[in-house]
Amino acid sequence: MSDREPPRRRVPAPAKPPRPRGAAQRQPGPGARPVRRPGAGRVPAQRPLRLGSPRPRLRLVGLALGLVLLTFVVRLLQVQAVQAGTYTAKAEQNRYVVHTLTAERGGITDRNGVSLAVSEDAYDITADPTMFGPGQLKITDGPERAAALLAPILGQDQAALVKKLRPADKNSRYARLATRQTPQVWKQIKDLKSALAKKTGTVNVLAGVFADPSSQRVYPNGDLAAGILGWVNAAGQGGGGIEQMLDKQLAGKNGKIRYAQSGGREVPTAGSAETPAVPGSDVELTIDRDIQWAAQNAITEQVKKSKADRGYVVVQDTRTGQILALANSPGFDPNDLSEADPDALGNAALQDAYEPGSTAKVMSMAAVLQENAATPLTHVVVPNRLHRGDRLFQDDIDHRTWNLTLNGVLAKSSNIGTILATGQLGKTQPEANKVLYSYLRKFGIGSYTGLHFPGETPGILAPPQKWSTSQQYTIPFGQGFSINALQAASVYSTIANDGVRIEPTLVRGTKGADGRFTPAPKPKETRVVSAKTARSVAEMLESVVDDEQGTGISARIPGYNVAGKTGTANRVDPATGRYRGYTSSFAGFAPADKPRITVYCAIQNATSGGYFGGQICGPIYKKVMEFALKTLQVPPTGAPPANLPVDYKP
Repeated sequence: MSDREPPRRRVPAPAKPPRPRGAAQRQPGPGARPVRRPGAGRVPAQRPLRLGSPRPRLRLVGLALGLVLLTFVVRLLQVQAVQAGTYTAKAEQNRYVVHTLTAERGGITDRNGVSLAVSEDAYDITADPTMFGPGQLKITDGPERAAALLAPILGQDQAALVKKLRPADKNSRYARLATRQTPQVWKQIKDLKSALAKKTGTVNVLAGVFADPSSQRVYPNGDLAAGILGWVNAAGQGGGGIEQMLDKQLAGKNGKIRYAQSGGREVPTAGSAETPAVPGSDVELTIDRDIQWAAQNAITEQVKKSKADRGYVVVQDTRTGQILALANSPGFDPNDLSEADPDALGNAALQDAYEPGSTAKVMSMAAVLQENAATPLTHVVVPNRLHRGDRLFQDDIDHRTWNLTLNGVLAKSSNIGTILATGQLGKTQPEANKVLYSYLRKFGIGSYTGLHFPGETPGILAPPQKWSTSQQYTIPFGQGFSINALQAASVYSTIANDGVRIEPTLVRGTKGADGRFTPAPKPKETRVVSAKTARSVAEMLESVVDDEQGTGISARIPGYNVAGKTGTANRVDPATGRYRGYTSSFAGFAPADKPRITVYCAIQNATSGGYFGGQICGPIYKKVMEFALKTLQVPPTGAPPANLPVDYKP
């Protein structure tokens, strides 16, 4: 065995597990040679990182939050405490809407309950302008598109509708596009609105269009009695006639409804408050529709035939003063004022003031008889001409000297004879003037009739001390003062009523919402002349119609004694203030022995055919009187005519 030890076997060291990437290098053991890193000796040692104090930043954030909270608190105090009422009101205004509930207007009927004016269902077409803007419709021309669809339906200008749908006030939520439209118009809009809503891909530009229930005035008989009834304007107020005169009673009292809305529609669950409307009262007039129709037809035909400016007929109940007809020609249709002649609006029988002419002689004769200055049989010598004051007077026709009774003076309508008769009313002419004036005033001349009708004229009658030299002689035969047609009719009704004047009436009464009928106040009565004088004048008026020498023979009615008087006066032209043309008239009552009906007719400025009152108004009187007598079933005259003498032999 050798002294040399055998070589030792090297056992390989166990493999080291791979070091994870990024793991720290294991430190070398003692005696190991340090590993040099590139540049390790040149990098100074890093100081530790120290954070700043957070307190300043916290203070800044806290201050900002405090300011924000303070702003909210101040605004909250302003809204809930300082200006709480104002903002509450604004909120209520934006949320709630108030609509007027239009009261149903009372109807107007004739004395028999026949409707002359009624109110029918209608709608006010409205819109919410905020629903036509880009925010709602997503288009910029919403108002223009809507107006293009609505204009032909409503019959309005398209530009005017656009202006209403795009108001200056951007917050306005209510616009009235049209008033008092028929149910058919609203149905047409509704159908179009529904069609747009159902059509896919189409903007419903009518979504903001709505309707408020209302009513419209309708006159079933067209132009019949239009001058009496008047009309209702766009604001729902009476614009003339009875509609204006009794507007307060007819209109009633409007109500209102307040409800919550959203998008232009009512919110049912939000509740509402309503003050009901009080309907207007119904008005019953004294006129008879059938008699009104007969009078209106008669005067219209004659005005056309005579090519006159206008004419009127008044029919009155002599016992009560009630007006049975008040007809005018030309007239108008209150259902469509767009076609009406402005000069024809109103009631000319009450609004025209004109010189009456010879129909006024009945007042002069009544004064002479009442003052015992003469009797119907008193002899009056009537020359061909009469010089008084600064004028030379004559009658309508040239004649030799007439030997007439006072009855004959009236029958032949002598101006000269009337001047001579009324001259006996006083010892001097001024005294006679005062006496005549007092009777004219008692008959209602120069005063309102008592109807209180819109636009009525009282006429013109100067006091006697202001009568000119010619007036004191022309007034006795109907020139130099003016009246209206109803005043003229009232004069004859006074004679027919035994000398008692009853103020004319046009309204019999009213019926309220409770259905109770309230009669009109009893009209005022005034004794003008005695019953004896009135009956004497009535007999004298018979001669005008019955005697062959009378001027009113065209007004005779078989079976009835008729009292009447013709009139033909120089007419003052309203345009120039000078005399031009004539006022032709006829007035009277029947039956003469037991008067029941007065009829008065006047025609202004007849230019074709004749112009004498008996010639063109006498036939109208006859036609209307015959119709009224039959309608009211007045029995024929039971007494023979008076047959007073017209002239005498000297």
